[in-house]
Amino acid sequence: MIYRFFFALALVLVASSCQFVETMEVREDGSGKIAVSMDMSEMMTLSQLAQDSTLTKTDTIIRMRDFLEQKKDSIATLPAEEQKRLKELEDFSFRTYMDPDGGKMDIEVFTEFDRVDEIGDLMAAFEKSGDFMSGFSQDENSQSAGDSSEGLIGVKFSMKNGVFKRDAFIRDPQKHKQQMDSVASAESFLEGMRYTLRYTFPKRIKNASAKDAKLSLDGKTIEVDRSFLAYFKDPDILDLEVELED
Repeated sequence: MIYRFFFALALVLVASSCQFVETMEVREDGSGKIAVSMDMSEMMTLSQLAQDSTLTKTDTIIRMRDFLEQKKDSIATLPAEEQKRLKELEDFSFRTYMDPDGGKMDIEVFTEFDRVDEIGDLMAAFEKSGDFMSGFSQDENSQSAGDSSEGLIGVKFSMKNGVFKRDAFIRDPQKHKQQMDSVASAESFLEGMRYTLRYTFPKRIKNASAKDAKLSLDGKTIEVDRSFLAYFKDPDILDLEVELED
């Protein structure tokens, strides 16, 4: 998924407690929407941004299709492979919400999918171009995509015969260990961060592998919450299997 993007933000904001939520809505035909959001409200309060009188309530959505159109001249100078990667991001959108008076601040990345099993590929495509996007935000003349490697944690999704599966895994154990070693000194701060799965299905849930999961009143939404740091150390703790009613 897009964990590298959010983990980078987390390292910048280690002094605050953040909440990550991975939301998915699956429709009857198997299509749906996937989103990962980061609640930065506590960071906003601690940094005293909420007291900045120049800030106003904003709710902004940036569609990648529009962004790529605006940057098409710069993108045209990139190697064909980089252009292809960026083309794959057309259906992604970013949402930022800020309410200084209410002390609320959220960042969300979302996209639509046609099949559950394509979600992992969609998010991997996003990760590969993450550094390029950062480069554009800092320097419009940037012509380098930087490190286009995928994030350390990958996730496979599947849905077959009424059974949904989420399987997280470490892509490169050596690089993962190096990353964990580099953030060891910040663990005490990162321990306050949470990662929540909130999935909604078109039918009621019959069984779920996570015994401590919470179900909605209509039985169609499941929620599983874990420590973000524990998840980054061992992605298997957010593996999930859900069986739907016929």
